[in-house]
Amino acid sequence: VKQDPNYAPAQTVLAVLYERIGEKELAGKHYKMAYEASPKDGDVNNNYGVYLCQNGKPDQAIKLFLAALEDPFYNSPSVALTNAGSCALGEGDYARADEFLRSALKIEPDFPDALMNMSRLTFEQKDYLKARAFMQRYEAVSEHTAETLLLAYRIEMASNNAKAANTYKLLLENNHPDSDQT
Repeated sequence: VKQDPNYAPAQTVLAVLYERIGEKELAGKHYKMAYEASPKDGDVNNNYGVYLCQNGKPDQAIKLFLAALEDPFYNSPSVALTNAGSCALGEGDYARADEFLRSALKIEPDFPDALMNMSRLTFEQKDYLKARAFMQRYEAVSEHTAETLLLAYRIEMASNNAKAANTYKLLLENNHPDSDQT
């Protein structure tokens, strides 16, 4: 960075490091510097978009996720679309969330993050059968996290399936005993 402050990969690494140690403002500064150095880079746009979404700027974030898709060398369009869907979902914009997440799944039908977010979206829309179906697809391709186990538990409770809910509850308690979700 001292040698070349416009080297976007170095600025991004600094941003990630600052983010991990809880220095949000410094992280934001370096994400922005990476973006200013390389505004058409898909990875830079996606990373900065995640930061902005997590810090209460969903409209700006979604613009960056979509900009990432414009980079012909960006090789993770399903990631940017899933991030856009997750950001829209966090804002309660179910229609846009659905659009982005379904686009991600058209590109990569077994993308775990998109499947989990579709399960979350359909659960929020009280379509518990679809939520269960997306969760089952998620389970077929990925290991559960504390977050997905809690969601699966909530889906089964809402579906009046106490036996399945209890299975998820036990998995959550046994595999993630110290998590907030437990």
